[in-house]
Amino acid sequence: MTSLAAVFEKARSEDRAALVGYLPAGFPTKEGAVAAASAMVDAGCDVIEIGLPYSDPLMDGPTIQDAVHRSLLNGTRIADVMRTVEGVAKTGAATLVMTYWNPIDQYGADRFARDLAGAGGVGTITPDLTPEEAGPWREASAGAGIETVFLVAPSSTEERIGIVADCCTGFVYAASLMGVTGARSSVGVAAEDLVKRTRAHTSLPVCVGLGVGTGDQAAEVAAYADGVIVGSAFIRRLLDAPDEAAGLFAVRELTAELAAGVRRR
Repeated sequence: MTSLAAVFEKARSEDRAALVGYLPAGFPTKEGAVAAASAMVDAGCDVIEIGLPYSDPLMDGPTIQDAVHRSLLNGTRIADVMRTVEGVAKTGAATLVMTYWNPIDQYGADRFARDLAGAGGVGTITPDLTPEEAGPWREASAGAGIETVFLVAPSSTEERIGIVADCCTGFVYAASLMGVTGARSSVGVAAEDLVKRTRAHTSLPVCVGLGVGTGDQAAEVAAYADGVIVGSAFIRRLLDAPDEAAGLFAVRELTAELAAGVRRR
């Protein structure tokens, strides 16, 4: 199991940003999710976020919603998410779960943290869990030895950034813009300022997500962030592929482009 600290240390030693890729478990199939994520690691992703499919994904744009819907139709459950984490973690990449809070709450915080650690996962990203309500989850995560990652946004006040950063371990997730996920023609102009503001409150790495989908955009973000997070662009390649083999090829191709981008800082 590779720790997040080791990932970012390696990236710093190579004078680049880390590349973080996202895919939901169960998409395009339960086995296909592991194959696609493994292809992403082979082609240059340092960290993989495995999405836990949820029926009310408030932060997700239409591309991720489509993938999550297909995953739910495939019958994906938390046990399948854990099996996906286990399969991806075997590649050597640091593997996290990105999930809304309700599934963890229903499953049981201590049980979820323990099972995730047992599967080789290194932590979670919980976009809708507020610091004020995060105490039990932070305690469960610390007990299981996994990281807790929370989000800051361009609208976050200095006080709020400080509160969120204090709850984070591993890294801080900086949303590049207000709104839902999805690749865009340009990365939010507020992202660089948000990274600067966040660094004033923490020594943790700061990773930027939302809107990145090309090598040029990855290079732009890598110039000021410690990590570049990409999700919808990977999913779009899989959605548009005529078959699994073509999807894996497309994912590898995009990963190589992004991996080259984070090295152009």
